[in-house]
Amino acid sequence: MSTMVRIDLRSGAVADLAIVDRLMRDAFEPRFGEAWTHNQVLGLMAMPGVWLTIAEVDGTPAGFALSRRVLDEAELLLLATGQVFRRRGVGAALLRSVISDAGMQGARTLHLEVRDGNDAIKLYRASGFAKVGQRRHYYRGVDGQAFDALTYRRALS
Repeated sequence: MSTMVRIDLRSGAVADLAIVDRLMRDAFEPRFGEAWTHNQVLGLMAMPGVWLTIAEVDGTPAGFALSRRVLDEAELLLLATGQVFRRRGVGAALLRSVISDAGMQGARTLHLEVRDGNDAIKLYRASGFAKVGQRRHYYRGVDGQAFDALTYRRALS
């Protein structure tokens, strides 16, 4: 396991979308169809209740989380960690931040969706998320192969 690093978290904005695009290309393999387009992220950023968190290690963008809250429910829409920063605490720091931010905004429940087989499932389970559903053939990779999505939920205090 790699050593832990100092991770700085900051609020992101539309000006950070080039960072988000770069991290998404690095983090998500095209064969799984998980990455969003620039315009999908841009459109979501304009919606109320959406927030972006950027993680940096030594001033280098290392990951991001995109989330939204509607009334008393929040959803982690995207979480990505650059490959060179994996297993160094970046994803866990982002997830803790999203959980905290969602709770401070008044959310009582946090939802997320993840591709079946994604290593991040271990992190989500360790962070108190429980599987509540499955969407068959939800993700479609560049070669047309389909992958299931698992839905998870966590109560916030």
